[in-house]
Amino acid sequence: MNLLLSDDYLLPDYPEHITNTIRSGHSTCVRFNRKGDYLAAGRGDGTVVIWDIETMGVARKLRGHSKQIQSLSWSKCGRYLLSCCMGWRGILWDLQDGKRYREVRFRAPVYGAEIHPRNHHQFAAALFESSPVLVDVTDRVEVQYTLPTAPPTDTTPKQTTSAIIYTAAGDHLLSATTKGRLNIIDTRTREIIFSEKIAERSAIFSLRLTKSGRDLLVNINDGVIRTFHVPDLSAANLDPDTIQLPLEHKFADLVNKLRWGHVTFSATGEYVAASAHNNHELYIWERTHGSLVRMLEGPKEESSYLEWHPQKALLVACGAETGRINIWSVTSPQKWSALAPDFEEVEDNVEYIEKEDEFDIHPHEEIQKRRLDREDETVDTLGVENVGEPGADADSFRMPTLFNLGESDSEDEFVNVSFGTLRRKSPGEQDDGEGTGGEKAAPPRRRGRQKKK
Repeated sequence: MNLLLSDDYLLPDYPEHITNTIRSGHSTCVRFNRKGDYLAAGRGDGTVVIWDIETMGVARKLRGHSKQIQSLSWSKCGRYLLSCCMGWRGILWDLQDGKRYREVRFRAPVYGAEIHPRNHHQFAAALFESSPVLVDVTDRVEVQYTLPTAPPTDTTPKQTTSAIIYTAAGDHLLSATTKGRLNIIDTRTREIIFSEKIAERSAIFSLRLTKSGRDLLVNINDGVIRTFHVPDLSAANLDPDTIQLPLEHKFADLVNKLRWGHVTFSATGEYVAASAHNNHELYIWERTHGSLVRMLEGPKEESSYLEWHPQKALLVACGAETGRINIWSVTSPQKWSALAPDFEEVEDNVEYIEKEDEFDIHPHEEIQKRRLDREDETVDTLGVENVGEPGADADSFRMPTLFNLGESDSEDEFVNVSFGTLRRKSPGEQDDGEGTGGEKAAPPRRRGRQKKK
């Protein structure tokens, strides 16, 4: 739709209604790339599906895991995607050709992993009941550096890292533990320069930062969502002894005592969205006063994962039972007066006054001359229009288009056996697009009455 057909400046900054539902298998986690034109979804069978947000179609499928996908992370350029599964493996994909760029084997299942914001050859991972690691895949053989879980002065038993993310500059890591401790780790020295216990004996589930990296969102098992102000850690004269993380807001449901499943910031950082355990509603708070502004109604199922579009008022969530990806957005009213300069919208019937030359009949020669003049115009059919975010580089990565229709299915995978007859693909069947699978197709049934003998 033409962008001029809607008055977007009059619309709210947060989604209000569910507008679409997409599905390819059972999705367990989702993640937008930096520009927001692609959405990566990890499935329960280990497949990673990349959706084109403009067309809501499957742009690519990545098959390499055999267990459920736990986390996804995009590189800043959008060419590389890191996926980690419960099978103790992480794969860095090159989306130029859809092949594995690097594959890393961990010593435990992965809670979550994050790519360095400026270097796609480096990423950090939080492991289940083990110390976090910093992985460098610059060389052919990767190097894994063990990171500390807590400072030496902390003697809390059975404490492991449950979440880890990079700061905006990538010079430091923010890590959280299962005992409510928040750490800041220097990536060069791989040592903790700041540590604070923000929750008493409660596990921290997830950490999220705004685009600027100045605000931190923390989801804790005690039923309270907290936001903190992060200081400028890239300053040249940074003194670790003076680092402070002041608390901004606390978001909680004091009536129902809900426990929050997944949380996220809005595109501008003005709102906080959260899904709740054993509840199908999504909650949205505004950060200015810390008040609840919206409760999104959707399918009667719990949302297991939540993600906000990096530029729009668009929210996606994975259904815990069905695995469908539900999309909430803003329904913009159409502004048809933008179709033509002299178009005027009216609410009541008005008398139309015909213009003097409105229905004049022009000679055939003049009409033919206008048509030939338009045919002489040069039309660019090969150039690619830059539709990225304002200020983006002209040579930014764009995923190649797939012309194999077998790779772009959305809901289910079927094979055409004969006219009007379909069958589902077998589990190990390849996407050859011709329906030649491992098992033979049953012949089509003939309908109609059989003649009695």
